[in-house]
Amino acid sequence: MPFLPWNEIDTVLLDMDGTLLDLHYDNQFWLHHLPKRLAELRGVSEAQTQQEMSKRYEAVFGQIQWYCLDYWAESLALDLENEFMPLKRELAHLLALREDTIPFLDALHGSGREVVLVTNAHPHSLALKIEHTQLDSHIDNLISTHEFGVTKESQLLWERLQARVEFDASRTLFVDDSLPILNAAKTYGIKHLLAVDNPDSTLPNRNISEFPAVRDYRLMLEDIKANPVTNVAKTRF
Repeated sequence: MPFLPWNEIDTVLLDMDGTLLDLHYDNQFWLHHLPKRLAELRGVSEAQTQQEMSKRYEAVFGQIQWYCLDYWAESLALDLENEFMPLKRELAHLLALREDTIPFLDALHGSGREVVLVTNAHPHSLALKIEHTQLDSHIDNLISTHEFGVTKESQLLWERLQARVEFDASRTLFVDDSLPILNAAKTYGIKHLLAVDNPDSTLPNRNISEFPAVRDYRLMLEDIKANPVTNVAKTRF
């Protein structure tokens, strides 16, 4: 279990998918459900659509388009509101918080820390997930990187995010399941970084070694509670 110096952490920036929400929904939708439904709609084989989508994913991986539902709806010739989002809703029953998410968020709030969601998810995806999980009631501020036009993989995003949130990078913890994104945060100067070892509950643990990694936030609760923030200089959201 990673040791984090909670007495040096005032602000906690959190990814959403795979970090607070089980990544099973997204993996199932993008890797299986969408190709299957596209094949049915087009009257072609699922294998053909799988191959096509793999190429499309590879072409924009890590870029804003990778996360942009407007992009995918347009490139797949689907109406965003009336065709693409209904496809996403077909799997909404799989949307779920990690079992350890609410205890973790409650402990962070109870200790006086600022808790900010920073997701690359498109606003429509964020809204759908909030609708089904009520995650917003446990977060001080929810930010989709789409409002900045760049993703967490980009140093420009971190510059714009810091101007917006006004966090002290030396007293900030960032938690994410993506190693490239954690590396981008490290490059920017975020001092405290934590990876998620088990973003998809249906897949094996990844045994991450590049960063401190967590499998159950509940193992950190006592340390969080034992180190409350006693002097936060700026106003909470």
